[in-house]
Amino acid sequence: MNGEKSRYTHILFDLDGTLLPMDQERFTKTYFQLLAAKLAPLGYDPAKLVDSIWAGTAAMVKNDGSCTNEEAFWRVFSQIYGEASLKDKPYIDTFYAEEFNQAKAACGFAPAAAETVDLLRTAGKTVVLATNPIFPAVATQNRIRWAGLQPESFRLYTTYENSHYCKPNLKYYEEILQNIGFQPEECLMIGNDVTEDMVTAKLGMRVFLLTDCLINQSGADLSPYPQGGFQELQAYLSELIA
Repeated sequence: MNGEKSRYTHILFDLDGTLLPMDQERFTKTYFQLLAAKLAPLGYDPAKLVDSIWAGTAAMVKNDGSCTNEEAFWRVFSQIYGEASLKDKPYIDTFYAEEFNQAKAACGFAPAAAETVDLLRTAGKTVVLATNPIFPAVATQNRIRWAGLQPESFRLYTTYENSHYCKPNLKYYEEILQNIGFQPEECLMIGNDVTEDMVTAKLGMRVFLLTDCLINQSGADLSPYPQGGFQELQAYLSELIA
């Protein structure tokens, strides 16, 4: 087993619910409240705004690779509000840089998250943040910091600017592999969402299911997956850094 594990030199982590503990519903509610408050002075009705964000998110999830997720989102958003809404993009970017940080209060904190990433990096492993790319880079950078890490901790972190697909589309993961020259057989994916993260096993990646904030909407059988909290994860990784 030690020889087999030693082949896994590239480690992919999910963020929300993995490195950054959270109740997804609570976080989303807080995030939308903050965004609605920011945009209300510009005349955006809160209920319509939330529906529009979801519509843009759906467009990103369905993205066929013909454009970036950023382009897919703003295409839908501007269809709803008109081309004039594109002038508000810098104002919204300011929200993600500033007020969005208040949503940190809706998240938990796991000291073992940064500890685990740092151990892997010190051991010479390549670490990638494979977070669903539905946020702009500035928002993702802030969420990384909420987890006690820095954007520089990762060889790559996916954002809506640099991605053309979303989870659980296998092409999302294939794009990561292509961008940094990895083979799936060299990779270990760690995440909390059975549907979105464990799907990488179909590409030939080894997987670990972090169960602290488990999401298993399909009620899938979890027995095939190595799993547990950060203590179990660190034990599992110990052979990789031995």
